[in-house]
Amino acid sequence: MQNYDPAPDLAVRIDQIVGPSPLTYLPDPFPQPVPVRLYLKRDELLHPTVSGNKWRKLKYNLIEANRLGFKRIVTFGGAYSNHLYATAAAGHLFGFETVGVVRGDELAGSPDCNKPLNATLQFCRDHGMTLHFVSRTDYRRAAEPAYLAQLQEQFGPCYILPEGGTNNLAIHGTAEIMPEIVAQMGHNPDVVACAVGTGGTLAGMVESTSPTVSVVGVLAIKLADGEPLHLPGLPQSLPPNVTIQRNYSFRGYARTTPELLDFMQAFEAKNSILLDPVYTAKLLFAIYDLAQKGGFPDEATVVAVHTGGLQGRVSE
Repeated sequence: MQNYDPAPDLAVRIDQIVGPSPLTYLPDPFPQPVPVRLYLKRDELLHPTVSGNKWRKLKYNLIEANRLGFKRIVTFGGAYSNHLYATAAAGHLFGFETVGVVRGDELAGSPDCNKPLNATLQFCRDHGMTLHFVSRTDYRRAAEPAYLAQLQEQFGPCYILPEGGTNNLAIHGTAEIMPEIVAQMGHNPDVVACAVGTGGTLAGMVESTSPTVSVVGVLAIKLADGEPLHLPGLPQSLPPNVTIQRNYSFRGYARTTPELLDFMQAFEAKNSILLDPVYTAKLLFAIYDLAQKGGFPDEATVVAVHTGGLQGRVSE
């Protein structure tokens, strides 16, 4: 574990290590031509281990934890959590102790299980994270003040992050995506699109995007017909330039279909860019399908945000 540095220059150090991600133009990205000009905001390249929207969400939380004098960060996630992975990597990189409260006390690596950890949790442990396995019943209490107080008593003074990392400071971080895009392009795109899980990335982009730009969120979780959308990162009332596509979840969160996997394989072969099947592959499939169906003006400039999550490809 690196020594914790409480110096107030953490923000400067962060910007020196993790700068703006590249913006890549893809002239012919899809299996069949479509009448849009596609750019990919490459947040998966922000850092080799701390990348994607999870880094965006962590940035200002790390700065705030440092400002408040906390040496330890406690957060929550499942066995294959991109958020736990990024938190462990960021803690290792910037000198914070980290604790991951992991959903499922029956999982490999928990005290009563002799099986080896999966690749995600092994990475977390290798990067200094203490893994605290809890029952699914206890995990559902993660937002209760009494349960959080219990964790504070168990692990000592700590900065607590919610599951997925979405809070107001996280949204402040994801709000930086759009200004970067505009600076790199020299102008606004016609459309900017991202995948939606907790809604934190979309919320930040909505906050910082001109109302003349169409903002498209592609839901990665499955909702029943007519089921209202309640995501912690999103405002109750969305601006008129924002739409959420619900028809591209491919059976639901962290699930796929042969159609999605075939598309992902074709995209990767054509562009030499890896995708994750949970979020970004669904986003790009949605853009491809919508463009084929006239969902965008002809020759519209569309920017898709690659939110990372590539570690999940090897987590078995």
